[in-house]
Amino acid sequence: MLKKGFDNSKYLRLQSQKIEERIAEFGGKLYMEFGGKLFDDYHASRVLPGFEPDSKVKMLMTMKDKVEVVIVINAVDIAKNKLRSDIGITYDEDVLRLVDVLGQSSLYVGSVVISQYSEENTMAVKFEKRLESIGLKVYRHYNIEGYPFNVAHIVSEQGLGRNQYIETSRQLVVVTAPGPGSGKMATCLSQLYHDGKRGIKSGYAKYETFPVWNLPLNHPVNVAYEAATADLNDVNMIDPWHLQSYGESTVNYNRDIEVFPVLNNIFQQLLGTSPYKSPTDMGVNMAGFCISDDEVCREASYQEIIRRYLQALVANRKGADNVAEVEKIKLIMSTHNLKVTDRPVVTSALNYNAKCGVPVASMQLNDGRIVTGRTSDLLGCASSMLLNALKTLADIPDDVKLIAPTAIEPIQKLKTESLGDFTPQLHTDEVLIALSVSAAESKQAQLALQQLPKLRGCQVHSTYILPHVDERIFRKLGINATSEAVYATKRVYYNR
Repeated sequence: MLKKGFDNSKYLRLQSQKIEERIAEFGGKLYMEFGGKLFDDYHASRVLPGFEPDSKVKMLMTMKDKVEVVIVINAVDIAKNKLRSDIGITYDEDVLRLVDVLGQSSLYVGSVVISQYSEENTMAVKFEKRLESIGLKVYRHYNIEGYPFNVAHIVSEQGLGRNQYIETSRQLVVVTAPGPGSGKMATCLSQLYHDGKRGIKSGYAKYETFPVWNLPLNHPVNVAYEAATADLNDVNMIDPWHLQSYGESTVNYNRDIEVFPVLNNIFQQLLGTSPYKSPTDMGVNMAGFCISDDEVCREASYQEIIRRYLQALVANRKGADNVAEVEKIKLIMSTHNLKVTDRPVVTSALNYNAKCGVPVASMQLNDGRIVTGRTSDLLGCASSMLLNALKTLADIPDDVKLIAPTAIEPIQKLKTESLGDFTPQLHTDEVLIALSVSAAESKQAQLALQQLPKLRGCQVHSTYILPHVDERIFRKLGINATSEAVYATKRVYYNR
């Protein structure tokens, strides 16, 4: 069973209370920037085992009548087709997914903001029209020269004043995004500026899970956040404003610390004084109070750092211009004496690969047992490993064939002769479909299928870059997969 290091029930209770307190402090409209993922925060669930990926949505549902959601997406990310690697879709597609998911949770999505908007960015313009065509309100926010340092320019009609004002109707406005660097804080600042001009009483707070402000700067949970945002060059820092005001060391990150004078200036202009003395004061995050087993969270965070490093190497092999990201995570690994072989499935996969000489995949089950699989004439190594894992969990003997070879061969023929697939071996999606068909007549196949929920949280490593379809299936099953930065074949098209 997966060890837990985080008390999710306590978290939901404390977090709801803290947000209600902050709403009461301002008395009017509160813009709350939600850092990280609002719905499926898989990073948090990996480094804080026990944290449920949809915890934030569950918490907001307890006050849903007060809540309005604004989703922000950066026009530059739209143009770059920036990918949410954890679920394998682009940021613009994730905006649409968020609208659906939040709607199903009875949370009201009021509008979408496209930040750093430019009419020269044709992809952003097309996305704007797409959103409007399905009935969503869209607002344009622009790049502000000198942001976040030129406070006088930012807090002016030529700065925040250029942005379109977002019409909102509820007391708590949750500002979220598909990922970091989308412009959430700038959106909140813009609203405060425009509210001030309209005589509307409003305030700002930040709900950022990471870095955890009341954990040490070099705590693995915080270090894992640096590894996760290495592409943004985020740096965890001791909050100098908090240290100066209270004599207490707390952790924040460079972008919040840099922008704090801007927010301070806005509050001073609108209210005559600022309610906050530091970026830490702005936050409402209670995660640090809900860690129930520090050692479990430390080890999970070390594993996350290694995973991020391996993923960055694969991205580089696929052509990403991410050398700086790779080097930063490599430095983090060195500083904390981490090696890729500290990830048990890496050692297992490499050793088995050296022995058999074909592509290999290895899975660590949640009880610590390790299962392997290798490429054969019938199955890819990921598919073979998946079947072996299900048999292990179901206590089915290794020599039992869950899917008869005679059932696999027609699928291979269909793939290669009719669908033009280069690889006759079955991928994981095809194996699961074949296993489902077999389950109609085989109790053992049926028993194997029943083990699928037990794969959530398991660790996988492959000795070659996994095909997209296998990556997608592993994500859907909640499996944390990595691979060597090596292609299985020399085919140019297949490699892509």
